[in-house]
Amino acid sequence: MQGIVAILAVIALMLSGVVAGDDRHMAAQDPLEVEIARLVADEPAALRDFYAARMHRPAWSERRRLAAFAESLQTLEGDGLDPSDYRADRLVAEHRRLEEQDAAVEARARFDLQATRVLLTAMRHLQRGRLDPREVDPDWEVPIEALPLDPAMISRAVDGQRFEQAFAEARPGYAPYERLRSGLARYRNIQRLGGWPPLPDQPRVLRPGDEDEAVALLRERLAMEGELEVMVADAGTLPGAALEAPPANRYDAPLEAAVRRFQRRHLLEVDGIVGPQTRAALNVPVEARIDQIRVNLERARWLLHGLPEAFVLVDIAGYQISYFRPNGEIWRSRIVVGRPYRRTPSLRSEITHLTVNPTWTVPPTILREDVLPRVRRDIGYLWRERLQVLSPSGRPLDPWEVDWQNPGNIMLRQAAGPQNALGQVVIRFPNDHLVYLHDTPAQGLFAREQRAFSSGCIRVQGVLEFAQLLFDDTGSNQDMRSLVDSGQTRNVSLASRMPVILHYWTVHADEDGELAFRPDIYERDGVLLRALDRPLAL
Repeated sequence: MQGIVAILAVIALMLSGVVAGDDRHMAAQDPLEVEIARLVADEPAALRDFYAARMHRPAWSERRRLAAFAESLQTLEGDGLDPSDYRADRLVAEHRRLEEQDAAVEARARFDLQATRVLLTAMRHLQRGRLDPREVDPDWEVPIEALPLDPAMISRAVDGQRFEQAFAEARPGYAPYERLRSGLARYRNIQRLGGWPPLPDQPRVLRPGDEDEAVALLRERLAMEGELEVMVADAGTLPGAALEAPPANRYDAPLEAAVRRFQRRHLLEVDGIVGPQTRAALNVPVEARIDQIRVNLERARWLLHGLPEAFVLVDIAGYQISYFRPNGEIWRSRIVVGRPYRRTPSLRSEITHLTVNPTWTVPPTILREDVLPRVRRDIGYLWRERLQVLSPSGRPLDPWEVDWQNPGNIMLRQAAGPQNALGQVVIRFPNDHLVYLHDTPAQGLFAREQRAFSSGCIRVQGVLEFAQLLFDDTGSNQDMRSLVDSGQTRNVSLASRMPVILHYWTVHADEDGELAFRPDIYERDGVLLRALDRPLAL
């Protein structure tokens, strides 16, 4: 019995020692750490996780570390963000004041949290965008797929004063983003050099072979953007290229080639003639182009995360579809998108099936605004377009018995065939806007540079080839040509879904880093720019 009592006494002494040790540890803990732990408990998860990763040690006690952070915030200008939004000067001044006044623990802890809050805000802006896309685009339906940043990585970057490395970790890790950043730096350098000279407004156009004082300005304008230098470097390969520099006022072959290149990059008619549209594009000031790049950097921060290995990207403002295939190849083609008053939406979905030899039921808006006015003028329109009149239940109606001034609840359906508005195939993906990719009998529209002619859906040039690639790459074991030749209207599912993204870019950076500026057909840039320029509330 006495032995048991002795053992219990030893255990009690050991436990009391542990408790006493814990008390001594708590007593020895930095009061600033204790206060940080108390304050951060009520903060958002990102702030709690950061301090948990560093056992609530303060991050900003050293003046040198805060100064390095303040300096690094200036580099955010390269991402199209405004460094002044993050108020680095206020942080430095407040830190100095707290040091000089030997401030209380609570004040220093609150400052530490505030400086960290600024860091995490800047990194979130770099990763996911400064703005919530749904607040500037009510039709936005593309989820931001960015993964949470590692709080331990951020903590180590703070301790090592590696802030720019942390910023690099936060940025979208895709080449188009870096190309846009490089382009922004280049155009800001042009701005520092004074920008490019505007061409004078004049009624007459500039054509190859002309001699005019405005040609010298045109030459200088294209040289500022680097357009003419590229073409002059290639001039020696042109037949009959001159060995001597041409007169500055003569519109020669290298200058024409540079103008054509400029027109191609700006989705203008490529004819080498400087008419009103080309002159207007040339006269857009460099400051406006910088803002356009900034806007598209923000869009890139929304989109360029978690992209699958294989997916379809619809570039609305660029009138282009790109299919990034599982084998690494890229299939690209021209598209026609929605008119400005029937906009193609931004969204993310998955292609599930194709409709081969589709019929077309005229959507209510198109029926009301487009078709009914034509039928009222000429009922023969129905026969020419092979439109069948149906009741809501699908029962055929006699067109002559319909009151076309007040037709009531009817449907118009176009028979399948090559002249069907949807062509020979529709590529479908779930979405609330009821848009899809499809063929078209109006193939001539693909020859135009600007192609906003549809009612919201996307017409694809070479869509049968694209459909066959989808079948092949998803293991669907279908032959597109045989399906079309059967003449039967049928839905054919893909063996596995293919991700599809519809997005709006008004600046595109190609593999060589050259920027292509597109018209803002839906007037979305101005709204986004104004929101981006509003002061940030921290």
